[in-house]
Amino acid sequence: MNGRVEVVHIGCYTAESGGRGIGVMTARRDPASGTLTLLDTVAPTASPSFLARHPTRPVLYAVNELADGAVSAWRVGPAGELTPLASRATGGAEPCHLAVLPGGGHLVAANYGGGSVTVFPLDSAGVPGERTDLVAHEGHGPDPQRQERAHAHMVSPGPADGPLLAVDLGTDSVYRYDLDPASGRLTPRGARLRTTPGAGPRHLTRHPDGRRVHLVGELDATVTTYELTADGSLRELSRVNASGRPGHVQPSEIAVRPDGNFLYVANRGVGTVAVFDLRGDRPDLVAEVETGGEWPRHFALIGEHLYVADERAHMIRTFRVDASTGALEPVDEPLPVPSPTCVLP
Repeated sequence: MNGRVEVVHIGCYTAESGGRGIGVMTARRDPASGTLTLLDTVAPTASPSFLARHPTRPVLYAVNELADGAVSAWRVGPAGELTPLASRATGGAEPCHLAVLPGGGHLVAANYGGGSVTVFPLDSAGVPGERTDLVAHEGHGPDPQRQERAHAHMVSPGPADGPLLAVDLGTDSVYRYDLDPASGRLTPRGARLRTTPGAGPRHLTRHPDGRRVHLVGELDATVTTYELTADGSLRELSRVNASGRPGHVQPSEIAVRPDGNFLYVANRGVGTVAVFDLRGDRPDLVAEVETGGEWPRHFALIGEHLYVADERAHMIRTFRVDASTGALEPVDEPLPVPSPTCVLP
């Protein structure tokens, strides 16, 4: 390796969730080659399945995806080492996603098992206090196994005065909330968006233009694009398949390149990452590459590389991204990692 190096953090499932991990791990990244070198477990903790950072403070957060859900916070050292700061109960089962609001004053988490969204205030050092709100979703979808009740799966804070979007797989909905910074409480911004019945929306990504949102359906294997209007409403523009491969497709992560030209979707079951060109009227599937595993749960776009965490193959696969075509080219051999679920730059 040459030039500067970076440290990334990796979340995982531990024995409490049937995984092989121990806690939050670190890896050294060479920005030039994209190579990852696994370092150590820096925070033993139960099933830190999704990670987030504070926008201005050296603080890392994780959900603890357990029946008694919690979020944990650590101060990040120069080499990526983690010093515990606080752990707070989410008030809901199996939290699977969390995010910090742009101002850095609040942390929000999605409780998958509880079907709810939790809010925590953050002090000036980024340490979470006792929760200020817990909003439970109600309803169900047509799938009796996966949509028997609400299952909040993602929280996506909006910039400036934009709404917080909460994606719920169980109710086929995207809820829109405003957060009162003084009280730390959520209020609905209009009616929820109802997706196609049985879509099972999982994750969304906001386009850099601020006017589009791309939503992946875990249960119907689709990508739906919406216009995000000035008042925070969502208007459907297009709907396409998440994969061109035959077989059972269960999409997971979705993200847009910073230049806004290409969209990436991880597809579990068929073990691929699909590449969509966004420069036309609707997402156009231009490539689909195998990851080498069956269950790509998450990926992260970091610089000119894409890192895929395959939970069941116990590895992270690195790809180089071609900026002009969006194509993905494998880099090195997969990095063995126990039950990885999240890669955080």
